[in-house]
Amino acid sequence: MFQRLFLLLSQFSSKVPRGHLVMLFCSVLCLANTAKCAEAEQANPDVIPTREELRLQLRPLTDEELKKQADAWQVRVQKKVTEVSQLQLEKKTGSANKEIAGLQEEQDELLNRFRVVLDEWEQKGGDPKKYRAYASAVSGLEFDFYNLQATFMVLKNWVMSPQGGLRWVGRLLMFGSILFASWMFSRALSRICGEALSRVEGASSLLRTFLVNFVRQAILVLGFVVSISALGINTSPILALIGGAAFVIGLALQGTLSNFAQGLLILAYRPFDVGDVIDAGGVSGIVDSMNMLSTTIRTFDNKKMIVPNGKIGGDTITNATASSTRRIDMTFGISYDDDVAKAQSILERIINEHPLVMKDPVPLIKMNELGESAINFIARPWAKTEDYWTVFWEVTAAVKQEFDSANISFPYPQQDVHLYQIKET
Repeated sequence: MFQRLFLLLSQFSSKVPRGHLVMLFCSVLCLANTAKCAEAEQANPDVIPTREELRLQLRPLTDEELKKQADAWQVRVQKKVTEVSQLQLEKKTGSANKEIAGLQEEQDELLNRFRVVLDEWEQKGGDPKKYRAYASAVSGLEFDFYNLQATFMVLKNWVMSPQGGLRWVGRLLMFGSILFASWMFSRALSRICGEALSRVEGASSLLRTFLVNFVRQAILVLGFVVSISALGINTSPILALIGGAAFVIGLALQGTLSNFAQGLLILAYRPFDVGDVIDAGGVSGIVDSMNMLSTTIRTFDNKKMIVPNGKIGGDTITNATASSTRRIDMTFGISYDDDVAKAQSILERIINEHPLVMKDPVPLIKMNELGESAINFIARPWAKTEDYWTVFWEVTAAVKQEFDSANISFPYPQQDVHLYQIKET
């Protein structure tokens, strides 16, 4: 008989691919393991599954099936609470106190699993309000302050219990460890991002500062959420509350969101950078810093001006330091009685001999206008952006000294008044 069975199996295996045989063998093992687990659960229905096992078991269930599960777990909690209460009514000896502490630990475990069922049910549209009220009413440790020995025993057993104080110590250590690891990781990753962006040609300091701060804060927020979940707190309702409040907050902060959007556009198009001299939003000065809502500009008299990004983005932006060179526009007037050629020669000599004036482009010096009170010359030298004001001030001072030495005057605005005497007839 065994030989026939062996021949039959060998013929079957020769016709079926090996991959299918492996899959069939794994399926048989899984079914056998499932049946074994089911028999174990039926043999010991009081076994309390872990939180993860319970979540996996509850995931495929519907609203009605989860309600039945909630009823079943409430019955289990109720039986355990009844058992604890009956034992507390008996004579309180040392052994009884230890037994009460053990039962309260089991009650706490059942309540934790009960709340897992209620959370899953609520996510699928159920209303576990009454169940939660019952769980809150029977949860927690109960102390008999008239019996200090019993109270001390309950506290001691809870602190030393793997499901009580030791579990919370582990959770608190995990909470602190995750926060510390998140803080260290945020610092390291933000530093790496900053160094990487500093090597990217054309990346502005504003963009680098924003991305570094964004990466650091995002990792810290993510680490905080993960650390809260390590304490056993369900973060799904918190995230849902934040999502629901986002719409209301968006309506209330329309101006702030506009500033945020303009901040993103400024970072994308880079009309200025930190250290640039700009005129934007009605403020002139040097860009000190920028965040997603506002730009800090330090004026030339050292006043700190915080300008909303929406105002800057919606107005004309003048960047005086965007180019490496600038043209200096200067105007000088002489009297109509002075020598025009001599004045032209003095201006050309002063500008061409100045060490900070660029030779290319060639400076432009011309008689430009016959004004009401003076003959006006224009001077258009070029200099590096950082030398703009130095050239302007030094050339102006030199022209005044040279014109005074050559007896060329700077006329005051004047007006001729002609008086006519009318004879009376």
